[in-house]
Amino acid sequence: MVVTSVCVYCGSRMGANAAYSTAARDLGTALAAAGLRLVYGAGDVGLMGTVARAAQAAGGQTFGVIPQHLVKHEVGKADLTTYVVTETMHERKKVMLYNSDAVVLLPGGMGSLDELFEAITWRQLGLHDKPIVILNTDGYWDPLRGLMDHVVDQGFADATHVRSLIWADTPEQALSALAG
Repeated sequence: MVVTSVCVYCGSRMGANAAYSTAARDLGTALAAAGLRLVYGAGDVGLMGTVARAAQAAGGQTFGVIPQHLVKHEVGKADLTTYVVTETMHERKKVMLYNSDAVVLLPGGMGSLDELFEAITWRQLGLHDKPIVILNTDGYWDPLRGLMDHVVDQGFADATHVRSLIWADTPEQALSALAG
């Protein structure tokens, strides 16, 4: 599969570690440098805003999707290459995933986890076969990896679904995994 457009799930907050914003900035810059379009939640706050501004500053294409009820809260970034306002969160997630060839997860909160698990579930159900990369900045997602292993160990998921996830420690590793 050729990857030309990458959906990035990440926090609408900056988080407690400066490494998270550095990873978001570096990922946005790297996506643009590689000629890959950024697809994301269209917010101009937190890591979402950081990744988008970095992609824009590096000359990249940006595709943002935001539900109407979050336009003010997440400060909808209307200066993107493509800016889509949806009616619901579910529609937002669907439009983001359908308009990308791969997924990268940066640090984030409950919304990022919701997006990740929906992408994993849709892949498990055969609705897509897009690569999913978990960018584990400073070990942020280590507890998630342990939880996923626990779910498999306890018989509630097949190990193939967990093994299909790609783990990366840096934005460069994430893009390398998508290129190879």
